[in-house]
Parts: sequence; structure tokens; C-alpha cells
Amino acid sequence: MAVKLTSAGVLPLVLWVGLVAGAPAANAALGGAYDSVQADRAHFAASLKSTAAATYTVHTLTLQNGGGVKEFARPDGTVFAVSWRGPGRPDLRQLLGGYFDTMQAENGARAGPRHRRPLTVNHPDFVVESGGHSGAFWGLAMLPGTAPSGFSASDLR
Repeated sequence: MAVKLTSAGVLPLVLWVGLVAGAPAANAALGGAYDSVQADRAHFAASLKSTAAATYTVHTLTLQNGGGVKEFARPDGTVFAVSWRGPGRPDLRQLLGGYFDTMQAENGARAGPRHRRPLTVNHPDFVVESGGHSGAFWGLAMLPGTAPSGFSASDLR
């Protein structure tokens, strides 16, 4: 059965496509506010537990596959670091936001043969380490310049 669209049927379709394509992404992201933690919880359908440390809060998401994501936030709510561990990689585009493209570009820019080694990105303003194998993935990402005093990268592990 052929569908015939009239001009009255095409206009709403064109408007809808334009609105969807032009809408801002609903992703949470590294560097985002506390709302981004809630968006991640909803995106991953995860449970959330928050624990306060001296100069930051750790928001721990327990994923349905048994894995975990920790989001580290300053007192103003800004997420300055994330870490993950579990049987599968979480949606890193969701967790890293715009920094995901930087990570991918670094990964693709490496010349020569591919070896089984953790992915690392080490920029002054953005650091990532990620690795693992089937059933056991891990990683961390942080924005060093936004970390509060008293925070150490070893807290991510």
C-alpha cells in the first residue's frame, strides 16, 4: 500500500524533524552540574547513592549489569571526574559529553599497529584511562583544573 503525503501532511512532518534535529542533546556530561548525575541515573536506569567527602561528593550509580559508575562533584555540583568498572563499558558518550570526541580523536590518531593496552589521553585539561577485556572493563576521566583541593587522582581507583 503506497502512502500519499499531501502538503498538509508533509509540513507537520518537516517541522517535527526540524525540531528533533535541532533540539539540544539531553546528555549528561563530565563538567556538567548535579542535574547531569540525575540524567545519567535515568539514562542507565541505575540506582544512586551519594557519599560526602571533605571537599567533594561521590555519586555512585549501580548499573543493571552489576557494574558501577562513580561521579565526583564539587560542592557547587560540577562533575569534575568519573570512573567506571564492570562487565561492560557504560555509554561513554553519555558520561563524557563533548570530551568523548576528544577521546575518540586521540584514539584514532595513534599510528602504527594496535596493541592491547589501555587507552590513555593525557591533556592538561582532560585525562582519560580506559581498558579491560570482555567481562571486566574499567576507566576513569577527569578535568584536573576543576578538581577541588584535597582530591587526588588515586581517589578515582
